[in-house]
Amino acid sequence: MQNEELVQFAQSWFTANNWAVSTFQKKSWQAFLEGYSGIVNAPTGSGKTYALLIPILLEYIQRKEKQKCDIPGLQCIWIAPIRALTQEIKLSAERAIDGLGLDLKVEIRSGDTSAADRIKQFENPPAILITTPESLHVILCNKNHKKLLENVKSIVVDEWHELMGSKRGVQVELALSRIKNICIDLRIWGISATIANIEQAMEVLLGMNYSLGKSIIIKADINKQIIIESLIPEKIDNFPWAGHLGIIMLDQIIPLIYKHKTTLIFTNTRSQCEIWYQKILAKDPELSGLLAMHHGSMGRELREWVEDALHETKLKAVVCTSSLDLGVDFRPVDAIIQIGSPKGVARFQQRAGRSGHSPGAISKIYFVPTHSLELMEAAALRFSIENQIVEERIPYIRCFDVLIQYLMTLAVSGGFNAEEIFLEVKNTFCFESLNKEEWGWILNFLVQGGNSLQAYDEYQKLGVKNGIYRIMNKRIATIHKLSIGTIVSSVSITLKYTSGKKIGTVEEWFIAQFKPGDHFWFAGMPLEFVRMKGLEAHVRKSKKKSGKIPSWQGGRMSLSSNLAEALRSQYIKLKRGEIQDSDIELESMKGLFNKQEEISHVPDVDEFLIEYFQTEDGYHLLMYPFEGRYVHEGLAALIARRLSFKIPISFSIAMNDYGFELLSDQKIDVEKLINYEVFSTNELFEDIQASINAIELARRKFRDIAKISGLLFEGFPGKSKKERHLQTTAHLLFDVFREYENENLLFQQTFEEVRTFQLEEVRMRKALKRIQNQKLIFVYPKWPTPFSFPIIVDSLSRDKLTSESIEDRIKKMTLQLED
Repeated sequence: MQNEELVQFAQSWFTANNWAVSTFQKKSWQAFLEGYSGIVNAPTGSGKTYALLIPILLEYIQRKEKQKCDIPGLQCIWIAPIRALTQEIKLSAERAIDGLGLDLKVEIRSGDTSAADRIKQFENPPAILITTPESLHVILCNKNHKKLLENVKSIVVDEWHELMGSKRGVQVELALSRIKNICIDLRIWGISATIANIEQAMEVLLGMNYSLGKSIIIKADINKQIIIESLIPEKIDNFPWAGHLGIIMLDQIIPLIYKHKTTLIFTNTRSQCEIWYQKILAKDPELSGLLAMHHGSMGRELREWVEDALHETKLKAVVCTSSLDLGVDFRPVDAIIQIGSPKGVARFQQRAGRSGHSPGAISKIYFVPTHSLELMEAAALRFSIENQIVEERIPYIRCFDVLIQYLMTLAVSGGFNAEEIFLEVKNTFCFESLNKEEWGWILNFLVQGGNSLQAYDEYQKLGVKNGIYRIMNKRIATIHKLSIGTIVSSVSITLKYTSGKKIGTVEEWFIAQFKPGDHFWFAGMPLEFVRMKGLEAHVRKSKKKSGKIPSWQGGRMSLSSNLAEALRSQYIKLKRGEIQDSDIELESMKGLFNKQEEISHVPDVDEFLIEYFQTEDGYHLLMYPFEGRYVHEGLAALIARRLSFKIPISFSIAMNDYGFELLSDQKIDVEKLINYEVFSTNELFEDIQASINAIELARRKFRDIAKISGLLFEGFPGKSKKERHLQTTAHLLFDVFREYENENLLFQQTFEEVRTFQLEEVRMRKALKRIQNQKLIFVYPKWPTPFSFPIIVDSLSRDKLTSESIEDRIKKMTLQLED
């Protein structure tokens, strides 16, 4: 059949199912059949999966007709970022295969795939293999990977916007660089939600040379309607603090659960997920059996049960985290509740799209503030979506840790020719700037351990024979296979019932605080700790209603650049009295802003507010760039360093998304010390690098880089090393490189990542330039202001020399301020 006939054939199947073919779907089918690679850019729930699955099958039919026989071997690799999505794609693929009258096998390969099934996939491969970036690299580790991959005609990377902004995206880039040189006539496609730099996203996906050929971006002309409704608390506190609302909003949340068919309740962390699940059930026990929980640390069986129950409409609501952000189609879901600000427009849109997840359907999302000021973020989110403002996804570049891991993969699979692989790697976006000197350093690092570690055999991993770099011994190969991946976390402890059934995982530091007989909650269940056995915590069910809730390190997000800009615009709108009837969030914030204006000042667009006052804790210096937590962390360290050059002084630092605090025990003349020179971008790189804060951040970041590059090994199954041991080793290596091998590429990469992703140097530079064009407004309030209060409260946990609880101190401060 010709291309047009194939398209009509597919259309007839859509018609038989009472589906309409979208314009972007038809364009995708035609472009794929004409040999193009590219990206399909469409909103959630618009039919992106069939935009590429269908032409993959149509192209197979076309080749089959030409060859007049079935075509054996693996034809398509579909890469998905999460395991939950792989099952959804498999079901969609099997439905299309059956509908088009084909007899093709579709299989999944992930961390859950058994060893026996993995062997079978090499011996008798499916036509379509759905996998993850990590599992694809495990395939490349196999000596027979070329034979498995040689017939592949297409690769699809699902949710590419999500992968591109992480090192998993670099894994995809490197895997594609190898497969492109194994396969003939390969089409590479990405599926992406809307991001600001979609053209760059295609360049990163296809590589530097590939993108020069037949490539195309197909955008869906669909304006997904999202209804946003903010839940306004009955009383707006003039002195808000993070988390003070939250649970108070339950009286408004529970009626929404009953109002809708099925609701997803998104929290930003796993700990919040556990807490909200418990609080909702405690408030309304009638929801028992109708309410479930879903997060990444729960066991696979539990997660799959929740997903199946959602599909089958057995649940009224699920409290979840980003584990349900992506792709999975839960059609019964007709409403989303977002607890607290998601800190980014794209994330908010993605979550909203979990409801009304079908073409033409309306998405409904409720915003629940966890403190009063978050209502401003709700207004900023609404403004951004109405004006189609979305973030960029910043691609990683020069990730030498991922490259070193990848070269180890090739060495394990039979070896690699350095010249050949250098050219392949150079054609990726991530390593386009890689030069021969750096390449030589990487090879020397793998063979000899670099200049600092050459005396230690464990770091001499590769040997060279006849120009081919190969693994030195089986033990090194085994260690590498166990270490493939770029998702780095603390040492995990597996939770199991005493019967042996797995429940999920918690971090080592959390379980270490318990002794036999202690109680805690996990996945909504009260558990009693029985014993530790290696890296397993054995538990039994408990009837106790009290106990600690697990928390996981990390989890605090920062405002995205776009949302921060939108937030500043909403502040100005409220200050100038330009709010309209539809601005319910801004209307509710009038009292708080009036209080801020009364005690201090609300800055206009051309003003930068600096507050200075004394409390029993010391002298508080506060500044408000409204740029996000990460940027403020860097700015605070920078300003503290520059002030310390003028006078001998030490500061304690605190920050949130709106501003930062420098607390000291000595009074300073702020107007004399703080001028535009303090906010200069001159020598910014050097000042960030030299600040104690940046070095400590780099030391922590290096642990992740050391794990990915293979400098740190977490241990064999059942014999994992303790977190403290890994941390000590990482710090030791960091200090050795800092002292003796400053040119070490992994050491340099560490600071680059801290500047780019932790301190967000580019945004910091823009913020400093903006401040230099604003008038510095110095205000000396008598007590903490509505703007400063949440920052000061956030810093209370650093004060350990008091018997007062944090809650008691906050109540005491609030009463004093209200008086």
